[in-house]
Amino acid sequence: MTSDVIDKSAPMEETAPDPKRYWTLAIIAIAQLIIVLDATVVVVALPSAQRALHISVANRQWVMSAYTLAFGSFLLLGGRIADYLGRRRVFVIGLIGFGLASGIAGLAPNQAMLFGARAVQGAFGALMAPAALSLLTVTFTEARERARAFGVYGAIAGGGAALGLVLGGVLTQYASWRWTLLINVPIAILAAVAATLVIRESRVESRHGYDLPGALTSTVGLFLLVYGFTMVASHGWESMLTVSLLSGGVLILAAFVIIELRSTQPLLPLKVVLDRTRGGSFLASLLVGMAMLGTFLFLTYFLQGTLGYSALKTGFAFLPFSAGIIVGAGLASRLLPRTGPRGLMITGLSLATLGLLWFSRLTSGSSYVTHVLAGEILVSIGMGITFVPMNSTSLFGVDEENAGVASALVNTTQQVGGAVGTALLNTIAASATVSYLALRVHNASTLSAGAVHGYTTAFEVSAALVAVSAIVAGLLIGGKHEHADLKSDVGAPSVAQGTEFALE
Repeated sequence: MTSDVIDKSAPMEETAPDPKRYWTLAIIAIAQLIIVLDATVVVVALPSAQRALHISVANRQWVMSAYTLAFGSFLLLGGRIADYLGRRRVFVIGLIGFGLASGIAGLAPNQAMLFGARAVQGAFGALMAPAALSLLTVTFTEARERARAFGVYGAIAGGGAALGLVLGGVLTQYASWRWTLLINVPIAILAAVAATLVIRESRVESRHGYDLPGALTSTVGLFLLVYGFTMVASHGWESMLTVSLLSGGVLILAAFVIIELRSTQPLLPLKVVLDRTRGGSFLASLLVGMAMLGTFLFLTYFLQGTLGYSALKTGFAFLPFSAGIIVGAGLASRLLPRTGPRGLMITGLSLATLGLLWFSRLTSGSSYVTHVLAGEILVSIGMGITFVPMNSTSLFGVDEENAGVASALVNTTQQVGGAVGTALLNTIAASATVSYLALRVHNASTLSAGAVHGYTTAFEVSAALVAVSAIVAGLLIGGKHEHADLKSDVGAPSVAQGTEFALE
């Protein structure tokens, strides 16, 4: 076991290359794989889990939102903890905790335990993910090797997501939805043991303290917002509970901003966000995050509930989306140096908007080939084109001290946006279904049509969110002349993160 401590502040070029660096890459790739698998296999398994645990329509989104909310809320703090306590140590703790929480979720006898375990998964994932990216950065000190390492990381993110959709279908179809969570346990434990034996420790020696008030207010504020949106479905917008939750969330997040302005070591230095180009990138990322995770949720329910697809067939039905992401990202990578980020983002987001509007035309009599496949192709290629320039601009002009925060913030906006958006869209879909059925006689046909009406209403809102993000990109993101100063080697982790989210 190695015990070397690398000071992040020391010049990279003076550190001898780690002879076990490619073994380190393999272990980190496995950790990334289980994070991606966990997200996508749960999407396909969710209808089965909902039936088994008698989860209501209003609460089903918590299977996903509990994870994404905890992940996004603790990600910035997780990166700071990894820097101070040791990246390998925190990476191993994250792996073990993630694996144990996966086991508890897979064995959950009721929805409360499932939701709680998913939140714990997200919290440990927030420790593991930034530690993994930091370990890659300090382990691969030569520019070409680092680019290759991040290329592998990104490929795992994309390929793993596609694998997760199919694996989720296979496990749910031939074993149980529980195995989509239980499968993480042996993988996480083996990876943790290997990391302890192989990966070299590194940490920042100069500690400035933790912004605990900032971490507490951001987490509590976001939780209240998501819970408030969830309560709309059962209590309405004007109920005292809903108003209290939403207003409380806004007030606490406002307190978070004040704390960050006054803190000597803020969890989120606001100068990172207030730059026009970076701020536009983060805002677009938040809006896209709000739109996309709910899209997968409603497509899954349409395929299984309306078209009668099995879990396995649903997994394969999502494969064109994975292929479209890869094609779009490849096009954007080649075009970005010539066109700059703004044009690509507007193009990609416009394509995604058209795809979501195509989904809004679904009916209970629609088929996969004519009404789902075309939308998948438009949305996936559009998102692939979007995420490369969007994540590159997230580090535009940021100083070295805050590069990690800026990179983590992209993932944070996507995860938090996914949590808030899923709660909001699920509420909108449920309300639309109730309104539709209130005016009609209930039978099998109207019940199916009512459910699809809820999905299509959510797709319309998702399309509006993505369209607004295209406007944000046009107004705030720089063109080709500004892109010339972007550092591709620093931005690589963010691109990988964005690809992962798009496929989730």
